[in-house]
Amino acid sequence: MASNGIRDRVAIVGMGCTKFGERWDQGTDDLLTDAAKEAIESAGVTFDEIDAYWLGTMGSGQSGLTLSRPLKLDYKPVTRVENFCATGSEAFRNACYAVASGAYDLAMAIGVEKLKDSGYSGLTGIHAVGDGTRASITAPATFSFLAPSYCHKYGVEQDQMKEVLTRIAWKNHHNGARNPRAQFRKEVAMETISRSPRVAGELGVFDCSGVADGSAAAVICRVEDAHRYTEAPLYVKGLSFVAGPAGGPADPDYDYTTFEEVVRAAQDAYSQAGVTDPRAQLAMAEVHDCFTPTELVLMEDLGFADRGSAWKEVLAGTFDLDGELPVNPDGGLKSFGHPIGASGLRMLFECWLQLRRRAPEDRQIRSVTEAGRTLGLTHNLGGGPGECVSFISIVGSEPSA
Repeated sequence: MASNGIRDRVAIVGMGCTKFGERWDQGTDDLLTDAAKEAIESAGVTFDEIDAYWLGTMGSGQSGLTLSRPLKLDYKPVTRVENFCATGSEAFRNACYAVASGAYDLAMAIGVEKLKDSGYSGLTGIHAVGDGTRASITAPATFSFLAPSYCHKYGVEQDQMKEVLTRIAWKNHHNGARNPRAQFRKEVAMETISRSPRVAGELGVFDCSGVADGSAAAVICRVEDAHRYTEAPLYVKGLSFVAGPAGGPADPDYDYTTFEEVVRAAQDAYSQAGVTDPRAQLAMAEVHDCFTPTELVLMEDLGFADRGSAWKEVLAGTFDLDGELPVNPDGGLKSFGHPIGASGLRMLFECWLQLRRRAPEDRQIRSVTEAGRTLGLTHNLGGGPGECVSFISIVGSEPSA
């Protein structure tokens, strides 16, 4: 993949994030306003100083008016973007490229979703009419194929896989219980998780991410200007976004144990950022755990574990809050919730806290405070196994030497 990247050319200088959950007391306008205000206040700027805005939402508004109206923006460019569950990340990517190009000095990326008002879970919006060849099954059903396929390929017993998936959910609820902005803030016993009612295949209620409302935002500037706004910016090291050919479900060779789109995006992002050993170099990772087997497979696609070994690493606690490489220290989609347009920026918000050592003490990860690692990764995917888009960002608290 040919990708020049914008390593250390732009920086995040302010961020905001609402509480995620069933926000019946707030509408889209309220959520956008709260996240945007927190972001500009943390950067020490005003809305007038932001040159351009990128808004990510799947089904909670159309056009830039969705943002300009509640913020009362004074004739600024507002671009509304959508890319399935990676919509918030797409807003961030476009804002970063706009600043790196020199077109703007300050930009805001913001994402929002009011899923609870839609009456639906998962992806909202209008779906194109197909040709009748696609299976009409739910997202949980599609992603449930990952677990038995992994077991078959790598010789893992079904009971063992159940323990692995249960531990992934347990870990993310453990982390989310320590996060005041998370949708679900209670630890859940492994026995409760493993005995939860089935949703699809072997996936139970606790194997599925939450349906939530929420918003998150970032203020972006050129690196040379970053210290005008904050003493602790986050430097963008790599941004990669790929869309696959979407042939997996029709390909007899696709085995439901990998997301090739994630593998390709990771290779590109690591190349841009100069990462050669992600497990050793990253301090943390926020990944798209829409379902527990998704997180398992991602550990291998992202290079955090060898093929066929991630299940052992999960059981060993490698990806726990105090493990070798913490994954989803804020609770992930599973516990923090998943308002589609906001999730990608919410992941970056956790990097904003952790890498700058601003997370609460009971959540601050050791790989930053003790090992001195300075890089974080965020990952989104949108779609399903064998037919998805994938985004990866790598950000860091220190400029490159």
